Amino acid sequence: MRNVERGDLTGRARLRDAALELFAERGFEATSTRAVAAAAGLSPALVTRHFGSKEGLRAAVDEHVLALFGRALAAVRPGERLMESLGEVSARLFGADPVLRGYLRHSLIEGGRAGEALFGRLLAGAKAELSRLDAAHGGGAADAAWAPFQLLSVVLGPLLLERVAQPHLAAPMFGPEALAERSAANQRLLLRGWYGRLEERSGAQPEERPEERPGERAGERNGGNGG
Repeated sequence: MRNVERGDLTGRARLRDAALELFAERGFEATSTRAVAAAAGLSPALVTRHFGSKEGLRAAVDEHVLALFGRALAAVRPGERLMESLGEVSARLFGADPVLRGYLRHSLIEGGRAGEALFGRLLAGAKAELSRLDAAHGGGAADAAWAPFQLLSVVLGPLLLERVAQPHLAAPMFGPEALAERSAANQRLLLRGWYGRLEERSGAQPEERPEERPGERAGERNGGNGG
C-alpha cells in the first residue's frame, strides 16, 4: 500500500486504499472482496462491516478519488495564471499518478451505473471549472453545451487511449516532459481554438448558435426520439 504505512490508517481506509489499487490494476469486476481484504491485511468480513457490499466499497473509492480531485482544484486560486494552474493540477491528477489513471480507465470503460455516475460527477466538475475560466477570461465557449464534454475528452482521452497511443510516441506519454507539453498544448487549444488564428487573420466571426443540450440536433434529425 503506497504513501503511508498500513498501521497509520484505520481499517476502513486500508480497505478503501487497497481496493483503489486493485481496481486500478484489475478492474472492478475482476477484483474480489477477499483479494481486497488480503491486500489490506484484514478479514474479508470487515468489507461487509464497513461498506455493506462490494458496490458500497466501490462507491467509497469513488468518493475518495473525487474528493482528492476536488481539494486539489479548489486549492487553485483565481488569478492571471488560472488556466496554467488548472492545467498543471489536471495533468498531475489525471496523468502523473498511475493508480488514479488506472482506476479512472477501468471505471469509465467498464461503464454501468457506477461508471455513469462517476462520469456525471466529473462532468459537473468540468462545468464548474469552465465557469471559473469564463469569469477569468471575460466570456464563455462558443458551444457552451458541449464545452464540458470537450474538456473531459481532452483530459481523459490520453489515459483511456494510453495503451494504443503509446506505441506511436517516442517518450512515455505520462512522463513529466510529455505531461507538461500536452498540458501547454491543451491550454493553447482552449484559449485560441483549433483554427482560432485563421479566423483572426481572415476577420471571420465565429458562428453564433442558440443554446442547446448536447445531442439535441441529432435527436431532431432522427424524428425527435434519438433513434
